[in-house]
Amino acid sequence: MPPPPPPFGRARKRAAHAFDAALDDAELAAARSALAQGRWQTARSLLARTGDDWDRRGHRVTVLAQEPYCVAWTRDWLLAEPDSVDAAVLLALAQVRRALRGKQKPVRAREACHTAAALAPADPTPWLGLLMLESALGAEGEVRRLFDEVRARYADHHHAHHLMVARLAEHRVGAGPDPLHEVYDFANEAAERAPADSPLAILPVIAHAERYRVLAAAGHEPRDAAASAHWTGRRARQVMRAAFDWWLEWEQEGHPRRLIDLNFLAHAKVCEGRGAEAAALFHRIGEHATPSPWSYPDRDPYPAFRAARDTALGMA
Repeated sequence: MPPPPPPFGRARKRAAHAFDAALDDAELAAARSALAQGRWQTARSLLARTGDDWDRRGHRVTVLAQEPYCVAWTRDWLLAEPDSVDAAVLLALAQVRRALRGKQKPVRAREACHTAAALAPADPTPWLGLLMLESALGAEGEVRRLFDEVRARYADHHHAHHLMVARLAEHRVGAGPDPLHEVYDFANEAAERAPADSPLAILPVIAHAERYRVLAAAGHEPRDAAASAHWTGRRARQVMRAAFDWWLEWEQEGHPRRLIDLNFLAHAKVCEGRGAEAAALFHRIGEHATPSPWSYPDRDPYPAFRAARDTALGMA
């Protein structure tokens, strides 16, 4: 029997601020709430409507998979509908989440992802699950192979590119600051290859932030991002300007993960000392803060976000 949902009113330890991975997707938030109470039918309908919008599907599945009882309730779904591809994919990603939290052996999560991939050969989402797992636990060759599997199904997969940038940024930590680091080449090539309206245009900013995370943690850059030359050199200025100019002209406001990009871009503008540009981004972000990159390198992310936003908006 699956565990019952937690009773209402139970005292829980809570963080000072809970980030909402659903961002501004109200349908996703509703499906997640229903799933927490064992009503998997809402998640079923949501994923059926999502179809092959692969970035949106990946976002919705990974968020639903974070629900603590997702494995149990999705197994109930599979008992009712043994041939459900959506249930198999959601179960696989939920098991990946459990493995990443140390609650399950990784081999079981890998098996679930391969089972889901066999049922849905065109779907990059099971491969995204494997990429999430191996980005944290796996060898370099396997990470690259899985990234290629995702791209073979959807070349511009947003989440997969972010995972690769974060992993590549960790290469050659001891070399210190290096404007020719491979993560920059990877991000630039992906941005140039993507369609004109793709949010991958901002990937060079993501690469810059991820490399800062690594360098600051290793002591090669100040932990106060605003005091780091990492954000004010010629290359940094070019990257930030190009990304901000692109955003001003971007008309695809419906991308499911765009708020992640906007948080990275706002963070970059704050570190660069461009308060007016940061303010424009904070207006668009609203309350949809994301832990990364405000936590970089080891900060409490929500106070960092609030302090940066208040300063940019003139409320400090």
